[in-house]
Amino acid sequence: MLTTLKTAYTDTRASDLAWALGREPLPALAVLDLQLADARVQLRLLGASHQVLLEEEHGTCSETVACIPGSSTPLPLGVAKRIGDWEYEFAAHVETLSRGSFAGRAQELLALVAEHPLGLAGTFPGSPHAFTAMLAQREDGQVRWRTWHAYPQEGRLVATRTRVGVRVAAAI
Repeated sequence: MLTTLKTAYTDTRASDLAWALGREPLPALAVLDLQLADARVQLRLLGASHQVLLEEEHGTCSETVACIPGSSTPLPLGVAKRIGDWEYEFAAHVETLSRGSFAGRAQELLALVAEHPLGLAGTFPGSPHAFTAMLAQREDGQVRWRTWHAYPQEGRLVATRTRVGVRVAAAI
């Protein structure tokens, strides 16, 4: 699903993004509710940021990647945590692209997510390549999502990848 976000595009930077687990739902500009087997997933666009809410029989998980005023947790390159019965893995990567490469990559990502039944993308009025996009899936008993945050004014694209799944007991 592709939507134009009803907000002014503000000149934020990739380095302003912070990561947080366990935050309450924040006001969203666009939402996509998904049922992935026994997992309920809500993809939420928060302007130049995202929030994913996951609820399953094993518990709940809330991931937020946003420009959070006063946050002391910058966007990490990687995180691995146990959350109850789950293993949570997060990875982030920042690409710096030329203007032409950025425009092409933006179009490619928006096309990928816009028509995908498990995808949500929002573009900002006034900047054709400013967007936030999200894509979820369930695979091998795990819920996974990818996100992309575009900052055309600085030619940066922030990509994240998350995996949440039930811990598997080690064989003895």
